[in-house]
Amino acid sequence: MENIYERIRSLRVSMNMTLKDLSEKTGLSVSFLSQVERGNSSLAITSLQKIADVFKVSMSSFFENTVTNSFFTPVEERKPFQIERSNSIFTRLGGNFSGKVLEPIHIVLAPHQGQEVVFNHPGEEFYYVLKGKVLMQVGDKEYEMNEGDTIHFPSLLDHTWHNQTDESVHMIAVLTPIIFHE
Repeated sequence: MENIYERIRSLRVSMNMTLKDLSEKTGLSVSFLSQVERGNSSLAITSLQKIADVFKVSMSSFFENTVTNSFFTPVEERKPFQIERSNSIFTRLGGNFSGKVLEPIHIVLAPHQGQEVVFNHPGEEFYYVLKGKVLMQVGDKEYEMNEGDTIHFPSLLDHTWHNQTDESVHMIAVLTPIIFHE
C-alpha cells in the first residue's frame, strides 16, 4: 500500500496542481507541504482534512488499501488507534464497503481530556454517552452530558468536547463524512 504522503502527491499531480496551488487552497505553507509529500513531516488531522477538502475526497481515502465489503466486525478484529496530540482512543465499529457514508466509532476520553481545536466541517455528528460525563460545546451552547444522553447536530456548527472529570468517558459517535479508517 502506498503511504499517505505518496497518495497526497499522486492526487496533487493528477489534478495538475503545483505545491503553490495546494498551499493557497489549504493555507498550509509550500515548504510544509513539500516536507509532507517527502514523508519528512508529520501531519495533524486538521491539516489532512484541509488537503482532503481541496481534493474533494474523504480523509479515509488516504488510508484505504482495498474495499473488502466486510459488513461484520467481530470485537477481536477491532483495532483502537490514537491521533496526533490526543490521549483519546478511537475504535472503528463499522463495516468496510464501497459507498458507505456513516462512520460509527467508540471513543474513550481520558480524564481531563478535551479537544483544544474547535472543529466545523460538512456533515452530521451523533454522540451517545455510555459511561461518564462530558461537556459538549456546539455552536454557542454547552451541554453537560451524562450516561445515556445523546446529541445530534450538523457538523458545520463549531463543536468541541471536554472530559472535566477524573474518570474516563466512553461514547459512541456516528459521523459523516467518514474521517477515520483502519
